[in-house]
Amino acid sequence: MINGGKYDLLSCSYNQISAYVKDVLHERPFRADQLCRWISSGESFEKMSNLPASMIEKLKQTAVLSYPVIVKKFVSSIDGTVKYLFSLSDGEFIESVVMQYEHGYSVCLSTQAGCDMGCRFCASTIGGKVRDLLPGEIIGQIIVAQRDLSIRVSNVVLMGIGEPLDNYDNVLQFLRIVNSEKSLCIGYRHISLSTCGIVDKIYRLAEEDMPITLSVSLHAPNDAARSDIMPVNRKFPLDVLLRACRDYFDRTGRRISFEYTLISGKNDSVSDADEL
Repeated sequence: MINGGKYDLLSCSYNQISAYVKDVLHERPFRADQLCRWISSGESFEKMSNLPASMIEKLKQTAVLSYPVIVKKFVSSIDGTVKYLFSLSDGEFIESVVMQYEHGYSVCLSTQAGCDMGCRFCASTIGGKVRDLLPGEIIGQIIVAQRDLSIRVSNVVLMGIGEPLDNYDNVLQFLRIVNSEKSLCIGYRHISLSTCGIVDKIYRLAEEDMPITLSVSLHAPNDAARSDIMPVNRKFPLDVLLRACRDYFDRTGRRISFEYTLISGKNDSVSDADEL
């Protein structure tokens, strides 16, 4: 993948990196494995100590490693949860959160800078969508957090800033990379993708043969209430959305999680609970 006239190695699959090593760098195949290990550890070209100096020079001339940069870091005094504010190469900002559980570390990732979905309860949409994140900008959040905390992330949730299915192709590339044994090797069953309900993309996702968990942001028990707080419901009302969820389950065999944020006076009454 080309970014600014250079190869964006963080956004490349192992096969793409292998082709780059062979056709651009004119190096032997085993160098691709070495390069992938360095990339996954968050290292710069200059620190890749087992690569020849000539290769490092060609890397700097033809490729980029655009890791997100930590601007602020907040650590909870209650449970140790870590929230990052990252800056990207063009100056945009995103957030990620690392949470520790008994089963390991989970990270909540952003997939866009800003968001166009317009959900009234979500701050991510206030300024609209600025742009989609590249695959490398998504996986880079994990790499930088792992390096900063000296941990290994075992679970991924695509539930940060942005709507993942509105950045479909880049998110799919990210999923393939992060699952690869040549990258972070995080199993699909340890990945959840949260969506506000873009139905046509749910059907596409069902055909990808990726056993991830689909999480649907519901937040209301009927169309009138949901359309009021989530504009996407006007295009994909609940009966259409729930039919897509059933079809997703039938096609993949994977359970679906439903998310429901309580909003005072909007969706939190006893009658709302009964209807839900």
